[in-house]
Amino acid sequence: MSTIIKPRIASHLPTPAERPNSHVVIYDGHCKFCTAGVNRLAKWDARTRNLSFLSLHDPEVRTRFPQLTYDQLMEEMYLVDRDGGIHKGAESFRFLTTQLPRLYPLCPLLYIPFSLPFWRWAYRQVASRRYRLMGKTTECDGDACRIHFK
Repeated sequence: MSTIIKPRIASHLPTPAERPNSHVVIYDGHCKFCTAGVNRLAKWDARTRNLSFLSLHDPEVRTRFPQLTYDQLMEEMYLVDRDGGIHKGAESFRFLTTQLPRLYPLCPLLYIPFSLPFWRWAYRQVASRRYRLMGKTTECDGDACRIHFK
């Protein structure tokens, strides 16, 4: 008998309102792959409490971060640091390796000089296939999923 592993959907992730001095991770809350990833990040951040989370589908994102468009957010994860700096995709993951002790071992690898173009490419490969990898929590609405099912 084989066991099917299903990603857990977040029951509660800390929000920017609950952690006002945190870095804000903006992720696709309709993506099972992304949701599993941020659940892991939240678990690893339980002690340091450096992170808060918002689904890109939450209206609060447009209120807090009007400079970020829906299309941008659908393409890759964004992280807005405490100082207002915006990190996207591979850069956001690279930034997280400096914030979460569990990710510290990856930090030297991601900061190898001149390696960022490779990490960006690798990140985009996974991000563009994320719905095919693990699916969605909702049905696609119109063109919202077009970039993932070309």
